[in-house]
Amino acid sequence: MKAFSLEGKKALVTGCARGIDVNLNAQWILSREIGQRMVERGSGKIVFTASLLTFQRGITVPGYAASKGAIGQLTKALANEWAFKGVNVNAIAPGYVATDNTADLRDDPLRSELILARIPAGRWGTPEDFKGPTVFLVECCLRLC
Repeated sequence: MKAFSLEGKKALVTGCARGIDVNLNAQWILSREIGQRMVERGSGKIVFTASLLTFQRGITVPGYAASKGAIGQLTKALANEWAFKGVNVNAIAPGYVATDNTADLRDDPLRSELILARIPAGRWGTPEDFKGPTVFLVECCLRLC
């Protein structure tokens, strides 16, 4: 489905709203509620899940792209607002990861080949790939507070 076609318009709007709820609103609500307690005690670490689409365009995924772009801005805003209060806010922005969300891309030989050609490691990422960077951001920031 093309992002701005009239065909499937209801599904597009529903998909965008769900993507924004899951990818942006949930992270905002959790960080607001938990972050308030971190600010009160003067320490804390938040690591958001952004995306490659935080920084570049996406096709056929306007809700996802918009929500992940917003996560990039939320990360910067909260990092600026809370750093002097002892709360570090960062984000990890993965590229293409082998999840349920990317199954259709991986199952399409042409699209998968084009995507893999742009990935230096030549493979789809896995959720396990982000354990190290997440721990680094949390532990490294301990020394900065």
